[in-house]
Amino acid sequence: MDLVAPDPALFPSFRTSMREWDGAHQDGAGIRDAASLLERDGFETWVAQLLAEEAEPAGPGFVTCTYRWLVEDGEYLGSVALRHELNDFLARFGGHVGYGVRPSARGRGLATQALRGILPFARRRGIDEVLVICDEQNPASRAVIERCGGRFEDAVQDDDGRSLRRYWIGTSLSA
Repeated sequence: MDLVAPDPALFPSFRTSMREWDGAHQDGAGIRDAASLLERDGFETWVAQLLAEEAEPAGPGFVTCTYRWLVEDGEYLGSVALRHELNDFLARFGGHVGYGVRPSARGRGLATQALRGILPFARRRGIDEVLVICDEQNPASRAVIERCGGRFEDAVQDDDGRSLRRYWIGTSLSA
């Protein structure tokens, strides 16, 4: 599995992945209008927007962000996002890193590879530690974070009443 910059050439496998997700939220993907991504033009526009976010936030309330896609044998398997800074919302509920693996590719360690793989990007941006947050009800994500050296800080409750676990991971770790 490789981490690659978003690429319009991956449209067919991305569209298949969208069907697998069946409308569920995809952490780390940067999707704001899922319906537009099922057509090539909308997908290509979105890819350009993701790439532009490395230098310019998507809009008010957003921060600059590096997106990388999990790709194996030319197939889109998921995504990971590195937010370059934390605003108030991200510091409490979102963190620096978000990741998601398409349902048919889960259970293979791809999320762990993605989280480990994004740490050097953070280090190069001068981020010594990243905040990674997972839902208390997602033991798989918790295990990924802990396998990557996550140090538990605390649990918080979001506006919807979900309990979220907050962890810090050093970017120089090769856990």
